Amino acid sequence: MCRLFAHQPQRDYESQTRSLRIGGHSTSIRLEMAFWDTLEEIAAKEGMSVAKFVTTLYAEVLDHHGEVKNFASLLRCSCLIYRAKASAGMPDFAAAAIMDAAE
Repeated sequence: MCRLFAHQPQRDYESQTRSLRIGGHSTSIRLEMAFWDTLEEIAAKEGMSVAKFVTTLYAEVLDHHGEVKNFASLLRCSCLIYRAKASAGMPDFAAAAIMDAAE
């Protein structure tokens, strides 16, 4: 079992920090490349840039919860939800379902 995890490409778990503007404020988010790749895939399916998708998600979480705690972790969990739903064979999966799955 460990071979499956030990033999993954090192690039997937290398971290990258990206600077974004969210709510008019400059911020940086550090995620592993596998998560950035997934966010790029989600954003492309939604017809958005990653920056636009992340900003939209942030605004929706803020609207729903009144605050955003540990946004990098929220992004990672969103990617996991997306991958789980996609692997479950949901062909018309939309990024909006990410938030519904967390309810």
